[in-house]
Amino acid sequence: MRCRLADLRSREVINIHDGFRMGYVYDAVFNLTTGQMLAIVVPGPYRLFGLLGREDDYVIPWECIRKIGDDIILVDAEGKYFREKRNKKPGE
Repeated sequence: MRCRLADLRSREVINIHDGFRMGYVYDAVFNLTTGQMLAIVVPGPYRLFGLLGREDDYVIPWECIRKIGDDIILVDAEGKYFREKRNKKPGE
């Protein structure tokens, strides 16, 4: 199956372990040598209605992805996703 990163960005990520709706794919992590996708990145939730920015991003390893559907990605990430500090962009 072939899929572009732009196609993944329109899919919501749901953790089947606890039913948590994590959000939409924001970015991906690749191995530059092999071109293999290592993880997907979902932005963390807003803090205080967005006034204080966002919490750390969720980085979900490829091995936790169970199913990629037309509009959702199901992951089984029982404590296996990692929080990564957000890179601040101008204006954030």
